[in-house]
Amino acid sequence: MAGPINWLSQVASVTRFGLMGIPQRLGSVGAAIFGVAGVVGVLVGVLSMAAGFRQTMTASSSPDSAIVLRSGADSEMVSGFGADETRVIGDAPGLARGVAGPLSSAELFVIIDLPKRSSGTDANVPLRGVEPAAFQVRDKMKILQGRAFEWGKNEVIAGAGAAQEFKGLEVGSKIKVGRNEWQVVGIFSAAGGTSESEIWTDAKILQAAYKRGNSFQSVYAKLSSPESFQKFKDSLTTDPRLNVKVMKQSDYYSEQSTVLTTLITTLGFLIAALMAIGAVFGALNTMYSSVSARTREIATLRALGFGSGAVVVSVMLESMALAVIGGAVGAGLAYFAFNGFHTGTMNWQSFSQVTFAFAVTGQLLVQGLLWAVFIGLVGGLFPAVRAARLPIASALREL
Repeated sequence: MAGPINWLSQVASVTRFGLMGIPQRLGSVGAAIFGVAGVVGVLVGVLSMAAGFRQTMTASSSPDSAIVLRSGADSEMVSGFGADETRVIGDAPGLARGVAGPLSSAELFVIIDLPKRSSGTDANVPLRGVEPAAFQVRDKMKILQGRAFEWGKNEVIAGAGAAQEFKGLEVGSKIKVGRNEWQVVGIFSAAGGTSESEIWTDAKILQAAYKRGNSFQSVYAKLSSPESFQKFKDSLTTDPRLNVKVMKQSDYYSEQSTVLTTLITTLGFLIAALMAIGAVFGALNTMYSSVSARTREIATLRALGFGSGAVVVSVMLESMALAVIGGAVGAGLAYFAFNGFHTGTMNWQSFSQVTFAFAVTGQLLVQGLLWAVFIGLVGGLFPAVRAARLPIASALREL
């Protein structure tokens, strides 16, 4: 055990000398830390947008909830059912049932224009017509202000995200849709889910306003248990009266978020990779400066019997320590700047705005620190090798 212990003590000694010399290299050290902090901050910030969007799209889904679309449809916008078909779906085995009947809600999904609070420009906002069972199917929904709309009236309730992002959705205000005016009577939450980006009203009133007859676009269903999904799905897909696609709500919303989250994640890694190249050069410059300033010190230690391996490891450890400090600074700044920041973006599969909050998760913070360690590792490698190869005799003669 003497050998390993002696080698570790050498590494510790050389590393300690290197860290003690940082005050003499504050300029280059600060630049390296700042560069790594920038990389990690941008990476975590951009990816927190994708994480927040993904969380919003899946937050209000339950294991015992399902959605039924027309076969071949990838969103509610291109789906469609008649009233007879929705009744067949509501009678399917596996559905949960309440006092008033099966917990299924045939729904209509249209897009309206409302001005954004931030810019005043119009954006696409989902207006959803629902049936009475919708409030039991989505059991995470709660009225925050005002009340629920009354059936048969031109009244709407707005999701908390939509009310925060768009003008005219305060309780008591009115919005004009086509030739009709709709009274906003309540604000609701849905556990941070995508429903908070929507406005809800009575499906029958919405059908009349848009001259949709007795048609719907989707059916949301509450199952008797998560295990009954397959029974529910099989009964519908094998029914000759129907041509449907049945999905768990969590799978549907996860699929809806794929395009945007993939785009954001790809751009985030691309930007971070480009910035990381600059950070690596900053780390290289810092560690080369460190090795140059410590030439005689390293040569003296080598002459006293310190191994070249201990020198290499110590320089690498110093580089990674500086990078981790930079990574921690960047991750901390990203957390305080982005976590919980509310915004809205287009869901390209439904062509409507989705409001969401950035989410700086623990996984993203760890990911950012791993990038910092990698930058420190690469930035310290070549200076470490140079330090280990310094000729002892010539290095001792340097002033």
